[in-house]
Formats: sequence, structure tokens, C-alpha cells
Amino acid sequence: MSSSPELASQHPSSLSVTAADIDAAAVRISAVVAATPLQLCERLSAQTGAKVYLKREDLQIVRSYKIRGAYNLMDQLTDAERAVGVVTASAGNHAQGVAFACRTMRVRGRIYVPANTPKQKRDRIRVHGGEFVDLIVIGDTFDAAAAAAAEDVARTGATMVPPFDDPRTVAGQGTIAAEIVDQLGGAPDVVVMPVGGGGCIAGISSYLRERAPQTSLVGAEPTGAASMTAALIAGGPVTLSDIDPFVDGAAVRRIGDVPYAALQSLGASVVSHASLPLLTAPVFDSSGPGEFLITQIDEGAICTAMLALYQNEGVIAEPAGALAVAALEHLDVEPGSTVVCLISGGNNDVSRYGEIVERSLVHLGLKHYFLVDFPQEPGALRRFLDEVLGPEDDITLFEYVKRNNRETGAALVGIELGSASGLDPLLERMRDSHLHVEQLEPDSPVYRYLT
Repeated sequence: MSSSPELASQHPSSLSVTAADIDAAAVRISAVVAATPLQLCERLSAQTGAKVYLKREDLQIVRSYKIRGAYNLMDQLTDAERAVGVVTASAGNHAQGVAFACRTMRVRGRIYVPANTPKQKRDRIRVHGGEFVDLIVIGDTFDAAAAAAAEDVARTGATMVPPFDDPRTVAGQGTIAAEIVDQLGGAPDVVVMPVGGGGCIAGISSYLRERAPQTSLVGAEPTGAASMTAALIAGGPVTLSDIDPFVDGAAVRRIGDVPYAALQSLGASVVSHASLPLLTAPVFDSSGPGEFLITQIDEGAICTAMLALYQNEGVIAEPAGALAVAALEHLDVEPGSTVVCLISGGNNDVSRYGEIVERSLVHLGLKHYFLVDFPQEPGALRRFLDEVLGPEDDITLFEYVKRNNRETGAALVGIELGSASGLDPLLERMRDSHLHVEQLEPDSPVYRYLT
């Protein structure tokens, strides 16, 4: 979402956020926002050789850090602004923060969310807002909801509460950094954060660059919605033509003007994207000035991290909430260094776990799809099972897609392997079977259509 007209008219220097702003925000929100735990993760520490801590923002009352920025902004509204009410657009988490603030401050609010917002998040918005909030579902993306919210503000004179593109929102999110430093008793060596609209990383980075410049900063955004990467490469915010909405909490077509200005001024640089693959993992040396890197994480890797957090630590992270942990496999941190990964939210709908498991299996090379032309004769499928499938392989999907003649019938076949190394032997057995087999590539249109 681009900045509001009021923000766009200000001088860029007035959009900056300082550590003092963040300290003031911490005082302002202290009565209602919990200081969330900073937990040592033994599993990730063993994997990396570092001391890896999880900053558990999923344990906020609204199950994400978004309450920080929303409450900090709304607490600064005038009586006249509160009387007219507020409006916001959100993928779901910011909306819960605004809803909670509306009910706590007894301010009327209208909240616009896209249709892909999980039902769990919509239900929680209604619970937190109660009678003070109207929920409007509109459009297929956050940006469509943001456009509808902007029209509402222009029509009614209500105050917009931006989810990321406002210095007051950014300052509220930055209070996470102040808590981390206080809880550790000093600055960490590396902080890994998710990137959606950019408010969280802008706030945390602004605080740490001023108070702990030696700390290295890593922003991780989903490959399917890398709007901060696009902005840093282009030299300014750009609107992505297409995004993957799966990581709903971070699926934003256009990075905020305020967050972009912060990251650009703080020296953030891109270390990987579609045309600049990450050939070697960045190495963080705590003896020098901290790096500031932005990387992209495949949605399948995010799903794998979500499942690992749930199965090992009992952490229910939403896709955006697992971004920072998923990014660890891209990093080569110094042994013994202190690394903090932000678990930004835990508003995940249990009905999504089927897709989460599927995306993880594909990412790990364990799930593959094929179009197989079977001869229409008795025993054809039995021969496929006996001669093609390995002893640890399993058919998870079998569906005829068409029967265009009497000799053959094309079937969509999903196969889950016992191990990723089993793919090459499987393909060799398919070639030896003399069946016509086409492997579907995950990024292809036919794969997305059929699966």
C-alpha cells in the first residue's frame, strides 16, 4: 500500500523513526502489550552452532506483534479523531490489533480484509473488536482491501490506521527490539525478521542501528511476494504485478514508503532473488559492523519450518511467523554467536495444514506429480505398481484426466518418495517401463492447474 496523502506531503526526514520514538512507544503501550518471552531453541542452536532464541510474538493477546503498532498509533489520536472513528486494511493480524485497540479505547472502527484472509483470523477480529468493529471482506489481495479502506477514509473523514506505512506504526513495532536487548542484557549478534509491508523490520532495524550498530540484520520475505527486494533493486517502491498469497501475513504487492525509506537509509542490500541467486551463504562476523541483508524464502521452505516448529517446539506459527526460522538455512552464522529469530504471529487456520504438508513435501523433494499414459488393458496399473514404484514409494493421488481414445488413458499420479534420493531411480524405472510419462514441474502452469 502506498503512503496516505497526509504522509506523502511530509518531508522524508519527518517519516524517520528514532530509538527515542521507540522508547516513547514502549512506555505508551506498556499497559496493554505483553513483553513476550525470548526462548532459547535447543534444536536450532544445535543445527547452527549458535545460540538461537525465538522471540515469541505469537504469544501476544492477538497472537502477533501487530498490536504494538496499532495501539501506539491509536493512543496518539485526538479526541476529535476518536469521535469520528478509524479505518484500516489488513491481511488479518494488524486488523486484530486495531480491533483490540478499538474495544479497549471504545473507538468505532471499520476493518477491510481480503477474501484470502483465513477464517480463523476473521473470527478473532470479531472477538477482539466486539461491538466496536465492523468487518468488511473485499477483494482478493491486501492491496484491494487497502484501496477500499482509502475510499472509506475519503468518504467519511475517519482516520486511517496503516498496518506498516506510518512512523507511529513503525515505532510501535520497533519496541520488539528494545525488549530483545533488555531480555538478553545486551545486543544480539544477528536478528532475523520477516518482511511483509516492512513496518516490523523498519522499526526493529531503526532501533538496533542506533543502539547496537554491530548487530547484523536479516530480513526474510516470501519468494512469491518479494516487494522489498523489488524496491531495493528499483531504487523505490514498486507494485508487483503478481504475488502468491499463501504467506498471507507477508503477501504485499507494494512495500510501504516509510519502511522503504528506513531500510534504504540504513543500508539494506539484497543477497538473493530470482535473477541474483544466493551462491554462498552470508557469513556474520560479530567483530565488525553489522550487515543488513534481505533474502527471499521459498514458500515450501516456510511450510517445512512451520511443521518443524510445531512438531519439535510445540509452536503454532502461521506462514509469515515461520519466515525467520526458515531463513536460517540460508545463513552461516558464527559459532557461539547469539541469533534471535522473530516468530511474528501464530494465527494459523488448522484447515490449512493439508496444503502446508503438501508444500513442505514438494520442497523437500519427497512429493512429485506425473502425467502417465496408461494402456487401457487389464493389469496395466498392477504392472506400474510392481515395476515402477520403489519399496518405499507410495501413490498419494491417482486420477484420470482424460480418455481420448480406446488405447490409452492419461492419469495424474502423485507419488510420495521414502527419500528424496529415490527420484532418479524412479525416473529410470519409468523410462524402462516404456510408458509415456511427463513429470510436472512445480512452477509450471499445468502443475498449478492440475494439483
